[in-house]
Amino acid sequence: MATFADFPYEIVETNGENALARWEELKQAGRGAPVVLGADHAGNLLLPFDPANRANLKPVEEILAEADAINFPADLHKLRQVENARAAAVLKEMGYAADFGDEDDEPPLGDWPDQPSYAPGLSVAYEPITQAPRSVLRIALIPTGDPTAIPAYMHWGNWNACPPPAHHVAALRAWRDSYGAELIGLGADTMNLRLSRRPATRDEALELARVHYLYCADIINQGVGAYRPLAAGLMTNDWWFFWWD
Repeated sequence: MATFADFPYEIVETNGENALARWEELKQAGRGAPVVLGADHAGNLLLPFDPANRANLKPVEEILAEADAINFPADLHKLRQVENARAAAVLKEMGYAADFGDEDDEPPLGDWPDQPSYAPGLSVAYEPITQAPRSVLRIALIPTGDPTAIPAYMHWGNWNACPPPAHHVAALRAWRDSYGAELIGLGADTMNLRLSRRPATRDEALELARVHYLYCADIINQGVGAYRPLAAGLMTNDWWFFWWD
């Protein structure tokens, strides 16, 4: 099992209460791209760096070249169609009928809430059950001047419905350009982004919510339950949260 002893990048220790302030200090220090690592176990964060796996890792430069060729979100939609067709074929072979990707499977629109419940903040800095700040937390310094490249250096993604690393890079670049998005927290299966601009209208927020669902269906399917509650939260918060079960 991989441990942080196998992690190839510089680590700075902090705690949940001070994580964001320390992240800001490290960002200004110019020692690479900092990212708060919200897990103290191997999981998906460290698995790529297990000595048994490292020889099979795709070069970071190759992942970034793939990201350069991705048209987000159109190419992610194509990827989801391929994934759904593959899953349906497997279930068919097992004797089950399945119709993945049908528009009828889309989440409901729902109602616009008076008080949006979506307010994630830097969730990786807190214990998931008690919501207490983590007593020990690590910030990785990724050796790049481009924070959108962090998922490529971390080889983060490509399990269950979590997109491959190149698609995360493409998404971060698109959202950086549109909303000033910064990747601040990365957990075993979660991601925290902070924004400098929110969607300005309900129509813009609703379209953004649809893209978020394409990227990470669990934030609705196992979260807010419908598009409009998510869109309302996107209009009132400077943080985005993604979670892949």
